[in-house]
Amino acid sequence: MKNIQSLIANMTLEEKAALCTGASAWTTTPIERLGVPEMIVSDGPHGVRRVPDVHAMAMESLPATCFPTASCLASTWDVDLIHKMGIALAEECITHNVDVLLGPGANMKRSPLGGRNFEYFSEDPYLAGEMAASFINGVQSKGVGTSLKHYAANNQEFQRFSISAEMDERTLREIYLTAFEKAVKQAQPWTVMCSYNKVNGTFASEHHYLLNEILKDEWGFEGLVVSDWGAVRDRVAALKGGLDWEMPGPQERRVKAVVEAVRSGELDEAVLNESVRRILNIVFKAKETPKTGTFDIDAHHELAHHIASEGMVLLKNNGLLPLKGQHHIAVIGRAAENAHFQGGGSSHIHPTKVAVPFKELQAQASNSELTYAEGYPTDRSFRQDMIDQAVSLARSADVAVLYIALPTFKESEGYDRTDLDLTEQQVALIKAVSKVQPNTVVVLNNGAPVAMNEWIDGVAAVLEGWMMGQAGGIAIADVLSGKVNPSGKLAETFPIKLSDTPSHINWPGGAGAVSYGEGLFIGYRYYDAKEMPVLFPFGHGLSYTTFAYSNAKVSAKTFKDTDSLTVTVDVTNTGEFTGKEIVQVYVHDHKSGLVRPQKELKGFAKVELKPGETKSVSIKLDFRAFAYYHPEYKQWITEDGDFDILVAASAADIRQTLTVTLQSTLSLPCILDKESTVREWLADPRGKAVIGALYTEIETQSRKLFGGADERYGNENAMGMDIMDMMNDMPLVSVLMFQQGALPMPAEEMVAGLLMQAHKME
Repeated sequence: MKNIQSLIANMTLEEKAALCTGASAWTTTPIERLGVPEMIVSDGPHGVRRVPDVHAMAMESLPATCFPTASCLASTWDVDLIHKMGIALAEECITHNVDVLLGPGANMKRSPLGGRNFEYFSEDPYLAGEMAASFINGVQSKGVGTSLKHYAANNQEFQRFSISAEMDERTLREIYLTAFEKAVKQAQPWTVMCSYNKVNGTFASEHHYLLNEILKDEWGFEGLVVSDWGAVRDRVAALKGGLDWEMPGPQERRVKAVVEAVRSGELDEAVLNESVRRILNIVFKAKETPKTGTFDIDAHHELAHHIASEGMVLLKNNGLLPLKGQHHIAVIGRAAENAHFQGGGSSHIHPTKVAVPFKELQAQASNSELTYAEGYPTDRSFRQDMIDQAVSLARSADVAVLYIALPTFKESEGYDRTDLDLTEQQVALIKAVSKVQPNTVVVLNNGAPVAMNEWIDGVAAVLEGWMMGQAGGIAIADVLSGKVNPSGKLAETFPIKLSDTPSHINWPGGAGAVSYGEGLFIGYRYYDAKEMPVLFPFGHGLSYTTFAYSNAKVSAKTFKDTDSLTVTVDVTNTGEFTGKEIVQVYVHDHKSGLVRPQKELKGFAKVELKPGETKSVSIKLDFRAFAYYHPEYKQWITEDGDFDILVAASAADIRQTLTVTLQSTLSLPCILDKESTVREWLADPRGKAVIGALYTEIETQSRKLFGGADERYGNENAMGMDIMDMMNDMPLVSVLMFQQGALPMPAEEMVAGLLMQAHKME
């Protein structure tokens, strides 16, 4: 690699400014006189969308493998498999002369209405972070870069270029940044892409706190920060905020603005040099990987097939599946003949080949007669004649398999969904077919949850096939026929109805802002807190076999937060099919200083078992499994106390519970101030030491003055309340004001002295 500092020293101011802006839609600006080559990027994340001419913003792209989208990938809960996909993507990047693949997307699924949810992994930051890190490590193991996106809080398409995501610090840290943090620390992506939106009033492209203080300084991100395409409003402000590279280019006016800002003293050239250094590091790192050769089209198609098989989720099954050689199978739904396997927008891939679901099912059910009816049209029109044809076909069959795809006019990048519903035609079709044919299977192709209340009771089975990639048609046939035992589990909750969803009353915002009023409580965290029933819980997924959990244990009953804790459980296949089970570990804090969700996912493992086989599964929990972010301390903290370790098959299926005791080793600074409540003084060991005797006197005097629950003080002056329950939640200074006559000095002065004593004890 070239001497970067020497290069920077030899660059003109104009060359530095130009390097920080794209030369085209997909390339950096080369500096030929200094031997700095261009770097080529390409859209992802589930395929390489390489345009033929990288210096033009074209819609057409070269053939590449279209892998399943992120909602399907996350449902595999298989980090090793996602790593393999990353390797395959890198091989295709190398073939197509791509240096950096723009993906993965690690944003949270705040609402099932998000138009880009199919590109994002989960409602849970731990699962999303693990998936993103594995994806990145896979791609970058072959010398190709990634771009972790969209940082941060890009959770809707409505006004995505301008809306401000408004949330408190703790929500930002625990929910919306955690997946990015895990990916950065575990995988070091070459680039991180900022989002279009504002976060708490500041554009993500100019957000010094997010880009510099957190991403680069706190997390130790070593790569470059690139803008989403067209996300930069003010180039100079963005450079100051930590945005290294603006895309797309060319942007001559932006380059001149940077040059003028440096010359006028508005922008410190050291800031520009740092961005140049980061860009050059990645440009030269990319050129270390020769971009030659070809990729194995068939092998990658087979990998896409395998991933789709692992990610499909059997939501319901009354025993009809797997199909058992039924003589006549009525195949209904245009998605059977026109595979719906990816979403619309920047991630749209030109596939190398496409498996047609009807043909694949036909190949695996060769001893059965398969007939076909289209069932629903491509547009919003209602066609009763199509329904009538499908009903006639289903009535004469032994089983009906309905392929139902959510159309792109309802789900795509660029706009959010307005509801959770299938089309009116699709709902009517399912209801009509299942009325005449009780052996009805519904196969769904969609990127996010759909409502099923109107029809789910009438069907025998539901298979969530997701946007399953180009080989998904084979995977569906595999699962229906029993060639593959389904093992996917949901990475997001399926609600009963839209109004149940956590963000419902705050979605999608307006007047330039959207309030994240649900705070920490998105997904299963919300449904737990509300004790609200759901259609299908987070982590749910059926199998053709059954699993028993036993002998759960932990490596220590009492442990320090500097130690890891290992959870071990035996899992036995108690059924008749070989299958895979996903063991999930959640953590519940018995008592905490700030409110916490009832439980949070902190570990998982996928294990394959033959009938009758037992395997021991071990999952390690670290400091962060027990910590929460405290906005006053401005750090992640643990507290002494008991935690439940919940070993589960889903968020609603807890198989075994263990209780452990954590001993915190943190030495936290004193954060008491003049407005701290009595309860906060007592919770801080220094505060308690300082006001201990005073508190006893306050309690005695208060009960004498106001009466209360303690009969020692009589009730002639009682107010019918326990006065200390109220006073404990008052600021100490306010409580002391009620004691003014008995105090040697004004309450404010006394509290100031007490604070001085407490802070001296740090």
